[in-house]
Amino acid sequence: MNLTTDEKQTLLFIARTSIERVIAGKPERSLPPLTAKLLKPCGAFVTLKVGANLRGCIGYVEPKKPLHQTVRESAIKAAKDDPRFNPVSSMELNSIQLEVSVLSPLIPLQSPEELNIGTHGIYIIYNGNRGLLLPQVATEMKWTSQEFLENVSLKAGLTKDSWKEPQAKLFMFTTDTVTEFGTFNAVL
Repeated sequence: MNLTTDEKQTLLFIARTSIERVIAGKPERSLPPLTAKLLKPCGAFVTLKVGANLRGCIGYVEPKKPLHQTVRESAIKAAKDDPRFNPVSSMELNSIQLEVSVLSPLIPLQSPEELNIGTHGIYIIYNGNRGLLLPQVATEMKWTSQEFLENVSLKAGLTKDSWKEPQAKLFMFTTDTVTEFGTFNAVL
């Protein structure tokens, strides 16, 4: 989506203040001025980390809501509703680092050779199951393309080789990602 630095900072502000206000039981805060890109429907994920450890990650693949709303809802759900973790407490807020990843449209993956580690994220749909891994996950884990495909299958609750099934639908995407300590662009 090629967000500006100001737009990325606005998304981080929305994510951080949304989590803080929900945890404190305060009403939603008024938003800063929003650009056309932040009002455009777009998929996005919000990742919470403590150091190098994952603390929550939830988002929307499909562009169904305005980007600012997608980020707000994803941040709150990552903090309170990620089933892998207990809800974030007020005591943890200062130690949590936020990352917002804005997704490009999905592109069907025709062959594993098309997948570029560090550039593409992967999304699988098979047998009613779905799984997604952001581009930075493969880089952080030092996975090969095959390991990336195996792990997205496992994340979807499938066997590691499910991605090879002819009925499996595989998609790749790129992200425009910002963390509270810098930016990472995985763009085609």
